[in-house]
Amino acid sequence: MLNVNPDTVCRLIALARVFHAKEAVSIPQEPTSPSDDWALQVLADHADDEVFLEFKSIVDDLEPDQQQEVVALLWLGRGDAAQEDWGELLEQAADDWNERTAEYLIAHPYLADHLQEGLDMFGYTCE
Repeated sequence: MLNVNPDTVCRLIALARVFHAKEAVSIPQEPTSPSDDWALQVLADHADDEVFLEFKSIVDDLEPDQQQEVVALLWLGRGDAAQEDWGELLEQAADDWNERTAEYLIAHPYLADHLQEGLDMFGYTCE
């Protein structure tokens, strides 16, 4: 059972699809050095992007435990663990949580697909 509203996740999926479909969006897969903060780079490069701002606003309005569930859905959907390991994913997301969750999420180019896959595993669909 999810604490985050599946409709909210569906909205994030829709916004992520629009954001990542833009040709000018370039997000590094990994930082080039340990000191690079690619999440802040995403924010700086797209600070005036309306889609990104709406995405960030939705994520920032979620409670930390709900943000952690969205991150865990990303990990679940990309195959980092099985659904039976949901509790462990939530624990890891809680341990890794910080105030830049939106930037972390949007930096994943296949975010929409992974979130959709995670929702599917819980029996939710976006229509």
